[in-house]
Amino acid sequence: MPKPYARKFREPPAGGTTGASGSGAARSPEAAAASAAPLPGATGPRSPDRRRSPAPRRRTHRPRLPGTPGTWTPWLYLLPALLVLGALLVYPVYQLGLISVLEYTQAQVSGGEPTTFRGLANYTALFTDPQFRQVLLATVLFAAACVVTTLAVGCALAVLLTRVRALPRLVLMLAALGAWATPAVTGSTVWVFLFDPDLGPVNRLLGLGDFSWTYGRYSAFALVLMEVVWCSFPFVTVTVYAGIRAVPTEVLEAAALDGASQWRIWRSVTAPLLRPILVVVTIQSIIWDFKVFTQIYVMTHGGGIAGQNLVLNVYAYQKAFASSQYSLGAAIGVVMLLILLAVTLVYLRLLRRQGEEL
Repeated sequence: MPKPYARKFREPPAGGTTGASGSGAARSPEAAAASAAPLPGATGPRSPDRRRSPAPRRRTHRPRLPGTPGTWTPWLYLLPALLVLGALLVYPVYQLGLISVLEYTQAQVSGGEPTTFRGLANYTALFTDPQFRQVLLATVLFAAACVVTTLAVGCALAVLLTRVRALPRLVLMLAALGAWATPAVTGSTVWVFLFDPDLGPVNRLLGLGDFSWTYGRYSAFALVLMEVVWCSFPFVTVTVYAGIRAVPTEVLEAAALDGASQWRIWRSVTAPLLRPILVVVTIQSIIWDFKVFTQIYVMTHGGGIAGQNLVLNVYAYQKAFASSQYSLGAAIGVVMLLILLAVTLVYLRLLRRQGEEL
């Protein structure tokens, strides 16, 4: 005789029938209650379509110890470049600093007198020289003027490239890259010919007659500044143009719909978005313009009349090779290195403030 609790209740299909073999009678309330009751040990009703997905496994990243082989792999890839930089940069800087603290003139080079240690005497003689202070001030002002003009021209042409059609843009880009690829000696010689008081076409077009641009101090600096900007602005133009093309057009269109002018869009929208790029081109321009040598030496014939157009690079060249005072020339080189190193540290600090990974 079957047990009473072993009876199985079959759920009738829709319509209250029990199937083909059923009698068609509806279920009793006791049967409905029994089918709705939870099974022993179950926590609650569960839908037949719900399936439990396995819990995701957490991946644990084990920190590598300093002695494991994996940590040395990047340094092995960088080792050839580090060796080349060490041979081409570290050793010359060491020799430069060593010569700057020695008595090193033509007598020591030829072996007629022994080399003696002077310590900071060369730096003391350098900073007490009024001509060095004048040349340092002229270098700083000239580099600042070159950087500001280069950035202004480069950014203006970068914005212009975004406003013109494809063919004029291509012509402007080729012209800029041509100026960038021209060697400094060739470009300086061409600019001297263009502004020559006798044969140059610029004086004829401007009606200046036989005006000599290289005779006066400020006119000579202005001529060299134009040549430096001419060969430097393509780097700024190409870099800033690439940054502008990366700015979302929706942002610029929203600013234009709000009634902002082109200058206001550049100052309030584009320039803040291009701040990392502008920092890079500014620091690069400072380093390049602070070390100008070829343009000054070629266009002013070694520094101008009575040295009125000297900059630090040309001044160091004159001290080291024209006067055979190699220790003073090396001291000037160390001072320039420290100034540029300070500028680089400021650049790294600006990047860290902006959250850039160093």
